[in-house]
Amino acid sequence: MSTTVREDAEKALAEVEALTTAILPAPVSEIVPLDSAPADKAAEIRQRMAEVDLHNTQSIISFGSSAQAELQVISQDMLAGVKNKDVGPAGDALRDIVTTIRGFASEELDVSRERSWWDKLTGQAAPLAKFVARYEEVQSQIDKITENLLKHEHTLLKDIKSLDLLYEKTLRFYDELALYIAAGEAKLLETDSTAIPAKEAAVAAAPEMDKVKVAQELRDLRAARDDLERRVHDLKLTRQVTMQSLPSIRLVQENDKSLVTKINSTLVNTVPLWETQLAQAVTIQRSKEAAEAVREANDLTNELLKSNATNLQEANKVVREEMERGVFDIESVRAANETLIATIEDSLRIADEGKTRRANAEIELQKMEADLRDTLSSARARSTTAPDASAT
Repeated sequence: MSTTVREDAEKALAEVEALTTAILPAPVSEIVPLDSAPADKAAEIRQRMAEVDLHNTQSIISFGSSAQAELQVISQDMLAGVKNKDVGPAGDALRDIVTTIRGFASEELDVSRERSWWDKLTGQAAPLAKFVARYEEVQSQIDKITENLLKHEHTLLKDIKSLDLLYEKTLRFYDELALYIAAGEAKLLETDSTAIPAKEAAVAAAPEMDKVKVAQELRDLRAARDDLERRVHDLKLTRQVTMQSLPSIRLVQENDKSLVTKINSTLVNTVPLWETQLAQAVTIQRSKEAAEAVREANDLTNELLKSNATNLQEANKVVREEMERGVFDIESVRAANETLIATIEDSLRIADEGKTRRANAEIELQKMEADLRDTLSSARARSTTAPDASAT
């Protein structure tokens, strides 16, 4: 809600309280007759009695009508300003605020909510960004509705003031009718007790030639008296209807006051509370995201610490083992020594075997040489003997 609207709503609050606590006077139902009225009321009743001329029919017909002239002016002014439709839009504006707030989906705050494949495909905004955009849209709608509500509040305040004036004028008209009714009844009593008996005596005392004329005057007087009685009865009916309209005005006024109070409470208390809650929702979500980011950083740090500690342990083990080792491992030296001994022994064995084979080969060579020599000697002897035999 804008600062201007809030200030206007707070200014209207004092006016609303003044109108709400104002107590209008209640009507007095009793009609005080002339003989029982105080001096000031009696003078007013006699003043209205003087308006009646039983010889003038128009004065009887218009008796009491002047009291209603001012009320008609007020009523006509009210018809231009007080209309039932003024209450409708104010209620609609209140409902619009509720509808706007209800359309605000707080579950969109959940950043852990997995976006659907459609959201990913269409490239819809992340939950918080979408939420903030929705918040800004709702804020704009609330501002417009509150400005509209403030206008309705001012209109209803004017209506309440006009209804106050209408109630005062109607009550004044109601009291004025009581004076006219008292004046009419006093005039009827005076006519019945004085004018008609005097006219009846005049008829009885009139000469024969004037009896018809005087009798007609008596008849006209009685007819005027009956007209006045009917007029007084109409004024009594009008006063009764007027008395019924007074609580009707009060009822409409109370309804307007209740609606104005509700609108003002909504502007001063409810709307700021809604805005505060919405702002807190955004702030809480941002804090949640920041906390999750910090938690992820802490988790990463802890993981790095654990990993580095493990790596340090393993590296330290390897390094210390290598540091504690000699240049050559005793096992390697022993194995090398054994291998070397085995190699030397193999060499000696192979040399011995070679020496034995060479000795055997020498003996074998000597044998083969002797065999060859014997064979050759034998072959030579055969070739010498053969010619001698041929010669023989």
